[in-house]
Amino acid sequence: MADETKMSAEITPHYDATKRTGVQKWDQKRRLASAMREVIERLVPSDAPADELRQAADGLERYAEALRAHPRLRQVIGHAESATAGDVGAFFDQSPLIGLANPLAPPIVVGQTGPRTAAGSVVFGSAYEGPPGSVHGGFVAAAFDEVLGFVQSLSGRSGFTGTLTVRYRKPTPLHEPLRIEAEMVRLEGRKIFAEGQLSAESVGLCAEAEGIFIAVDEEKVAPLYERRAAYESKQRSKGPSSA
Repeated sequence: MADETKMSAEITPHYDATKRTGVQKWDQKRRLASAMREVIERLVPSDAPADELRQAADGLERYAEALRAHPRLRQVIGHAESATAGDVGAFFDQSPLIGLANPLAPPIVVGQTGPRTAAGSVVFGSAYEGPPGSVHGGFVAAAFDEVLGFVQSLSGRSGFTGTLTVRYRKPTPLHEPLRIEAEMVRLEGRKIFAEGQLSAESVGLCAEAEGIFIAVDEEKVAPLYERRAAYESKQRSKGPSSA
C-alpha cells in the first residue's frame, strides 16, 4: 500500500496565470471551467428527463454563440504543456491536462519535489472511465506524459516525447486521489530519460512508466508557433479583434 501521508501531501503548482496577469477574467474562466467539469461529471451517469436535457442543451448552444461574438486572445500565455516550455514554472491555463481554465483538464496539479524529481496529483471523474470504475488507460498514459514531461524539463532543456512506455499493474480507480511520482534519471546526448509511478491509496501501485524525451532547439519549435499564429490570425479575421 502507498504511504497515505505521502499520497495526500499537497502539491504546490509552479504557475498561476491569475497572479501573473492580474486580470480578473482568469478567475472567472477557471470558475466556469470548474462548473463545466461538474456538469460533465454529473451528466455522464445521469438519467435526467429529455425536457430538462433539451433546455440545458439549448442554453449551452446559446452561450456558445455568445462566445463566438467575443474576440479571441491576442496572446496565448505560454505553452499548453510543460515538456516543451523549457521552464518548470510554465504551467498554463489552456492546457488540456493541467489547465484550470480548460474544462477538458481533470486537472492535474504538478510540482517540483527535488532537483530531479516531481509529483502530480489528480482525481479522474466519471467522464474518464475505461474498465468499470477505473480510469481509461489512455488517460493514465496522458497523465504520465504530462508529469514526466514536467520532470524532464528540470534538465533545463525543451523536449518532445520520443517514446512513452506504460506498464499497467492494476486498474486505476476513479473518484479517488491519485499520485504520480516522477524522476529525471539521466541524459544521453539529446535524449532525456524519465521514470514515474502512479499510485492510489486504496490499491497501491497502479502503473509505471518510462519516457524518453528528445531535446529540441527553439528554432525547431518556431514552425509550430507559426502554425498556431496563422490559425489564430485566421480566426480573428472572422470576428472582432482584441487589444
